[in-house]
Amino acid sequence: MRVEIWSDIACPWCYIGKARFEKGLAEFAHRDEVEVVHRSFELDPSRAKGDTALVIDMLAEKYGRSREEAAAMEANVAANAQSEGLGYRTEGRDHGNTFDIHRLLHLAKARGRQDELLTLAYRANFAEERSVFDAEVLVALAEEAGLDADEARAALADPEAYAEDVRTDEREAAELGANAVPFFVLDRRYGISGGQPSEVFVQALEQAWKDRPATALTTVGGDAAACDTDGACEVPQS
Repeated sequence: MRVEIWSDIACPWCYIGKARFEKGLAEFAHRDEVEVVHRSFELDPSRAKGDTALVIDMLAEKYGRSREEAAAMEANVAANAQSEGLGYRTEGRDHGNTFDIHRLLHLAKARGRQDELLTLAYRANFAEERSVFDAEVLVALAEEAGLDADEARAALADPEAYAEDVRTDEREAAELGANAVPFFVLDRRYGISGGQPSEVFVQALEQAWKDRPATALTTVGGDAAACDTDGACEVPQS
């Protein structure tokens, strides 16, 4: 069974949702027969490369809040991340265009190191003092994930390298009706939107495995926090 996950490095619920999915997958009896593929989805594709802003400032502007209110929003998301055992910095993080990160993730996919790089990139963006919008940081992360540093640097220097792979993922997301991430698709039959609790993923995996002959894409699970196509991320109040 194949599970495809559309996500963006800039999306905190993708970071949290990945951890929750992996927790659910670990409880699934047929986990060794599940192929996980990560797909590209940009939350802020219109932002120019190199145009970065502090997350707190971005949130304050997007939601029309004060910086103090934006900081409280980040603290609430951090609490959700920490409940999953994830690190999460609430200050000093930056936000920008993620197209280059997605291109590099496709190189990692071609080399069989996609999940390793994605995990490191999430950690760098949300938990560490490392900007994923810096090309040399991305090269370092690629090397840590087991990729060749020179190959990663060359891919980043070529704006067309793996660009069509990113665009193809994004077209497929649109065709499937995904307008927020994370978005999980099980064998192109079941869709799960948002950072659902791990037990929802267990139920969905079991249902998809049981109903493998099904053909229509069915959405399972209720509403859950996600980040949508204008870059807005739902924030729980507690």
